[in-house]
Amino acid sequence: MKEVLKETAEVFRYFKEICAVPRGSGNTEAIRNYCVRFAEQNGLRAYSDEANNVVIYKPGTKGYENVRPVILQGHLDMVCQKEENSPIDFEKDGIKSYTDGDFIKADGTTLGADNGIAVSMIMAVLASRDLPHPPIEAVFTTDEEIGMIGAQKLDTSVLKGRKMINLDSEEADVLTVSCAGGSDFKITFPIDRAVVRGTKVSLELSGLKGGHSGTDIDKGRVNASVLAGRLLNQLKKSAPFHIISISGGTKGNAIPFYCKAELVTDNTEGLIMSAEDCFSAVKKEISVREPDCSISLTAKETGDFGALSTASRDKLLYMLLTTPNGITDMSAEIKGLVETSLNLGILETGTDSIVMQYALRSNKESALAFLEDRLSLFASYNGCRTEISGRYAPWEFKKDSPLQSLYADAYRERFGRKPQIAAIHAGLECAVFARKIEDLDCISIGPDMYDVHTVHESLSISSAREIFELLCTVLERCR
Repeated sequence: MKEVLKETAEVFRYFKEICAVPRGSGNTEAIRNYCVRFAEQNGLRAYSDEANNVVIYKPGTKGYENVRPVILQGHLDMVCQKEENSPIDFEKDGIKSYTDGDFIKADGTTLGADNGIAVSMIMAVLASRDLPHPPIEAVFTTDEEIGMIGAQKLDTSVLKGRKMINLDSEEADVLTVSCAGGSDFKITFPIDRAVVRGTKVSLELSGLKGGHSGTDIDKGRVNASVLAGRLLNQLKKSAPFHIISISGGTKGNAIPFYCKAELVTDNTEGLIMSAEDCFSAVKKEISVREPDCSISLTAKETGDFGALSTASRDKLLYMLLTTPNGITDMSAEIKGLVETSLNLGILETGTDSIVMQYALRSNKESALAFLEDRLSLFASYNGCRTEISGRYAPWEFKKDSPLQSLYADAYRERFGRKPQIAAIHAGLECAVFARKIEDLDCISIGPDMYDVHTVHESLSISSAREIFELLCTVLERCR
C-alpha cells in the first residue's frame, strides 16, 4: 500500500509538469519531446512517429515477464479556451493551475485535465519501481480533440497487447464500454459587401456555460452563436442595422459560450435600446439554464464600413435560425443516452465568406451518415460549400469482456458497489483502436472532471487518487 501511495503523489507531480508544457491540438511537438525525455530518464524504450504519437514500453515486473502486454492509453493534446482578457499565448505558454479545496483548476483557461491526468497516471506507472504489473505499452496520442488524428495515424503493429485501458473518461463511478462516432462538418457560404455609413456598435453575448459538445449536449446549454442569430433576427424588426462581422466559439467540439457581432446603424440609441429589450425577453426564458448570460453593447466610431449586403445579412440570419443544432435523436435501446447530435462550434466571418463548423456525433454509423446528408442538403440548397473531415466510427459494445469483469470486480471490492456500465455520447479513441486491432478488449475509465473544454474546467484530486489506485489493482490482476 505504501508503494501505491508513493506513486499516487507522483501522479500530481507529473500533472503539474505537463500543465507547464504548451500542448493545444496541432501544437504537440513540445509535449512529444517531454514524453521522449521521460522515457530516456527512466531507461525505457520509446517509439515516436510523424504525428507526434509516443509509445513507451516497460517490461513486466517479477512474475509477469511472460504475460501479454496491457495497453494504457491517453491523449497529449488539450482544448485551448481562455477568458477574453487572459494574456496566455497557448502556442508557447503553459497552463497556470492552482488548488481549490479538492479541486485543481486553471487561471482563466481550460485546465487540460482532459487528458493530461491520464498521461500523468500512466507515467507514474511507468516510473514506478515497486508496482506489480504486466508489460506495459503506454500509448500517448495527439490531436484527439480535432478528430483523433494521432490515433488514426498510429501504426498499431508496434503494439502486441490485446487488453487496453483508456483513461479519457470523466466520471469516476462510470465504466465506459461504448462511445459515439463522429465527424467534423464545415459549411462555407459566400457573402457580398457594400460600403455603409453609420456608427459601429459592438454587440457581445457572454457568460453562457458552454461545455463539451458530447457529454454536455443534453444539459440544455444555450449555443451563443445560435442565440446571437435569434437576437439579431428579432432586432431587425425594430431597428435597422448592417453586419460587419460575427464570430462565436473557437472549437468545433465545444458549445460556444460567447458570440460577438460588429454592427453598423444610423440610429445608435434606438439599436441599443431595442437590443437590450430583445435580450431581456430571451433572458427570462433561459435564465434557469443560463443564469449568468449577459449582453454588452458599445457604440464606437462613425464612418464608412464594408458591411454585409442586405441579402447576405438575411441569408446569414436564416442559416443561424434554421440550422440543425443540439440533440436530434435519443437512443431507443439505452435509456437516457443521446444517440445523435450536432454542435455549431465555430462561426467565423471572413472578407468574402462566412464559415459555420460543426461537430457531429452518433452511436450508430447509419444515423451519422444521415446527419451528414441532412446538413449537406441544408447547405447546398442555400448555395454553400461543404467539407467533411475527421470521421471516426463508433466503438461498439463488447458483450463478453474479461477486462470489463476484472475492473467491475475490483471497483466493487474497493467501493462496495458496482460501477455504472455506460455508453457515452462522445468520441473516444477506443473506437479507433478497436477498428485497427483485432480482438481488442477495451475499457475507458477516469476521475471526476467538471466543465471540460471550458474555462471552468476542474479535476477532483480525491477522485484522481482513487482511480489511479484502482488502476494499479487492475494491472496487478492482469495475468
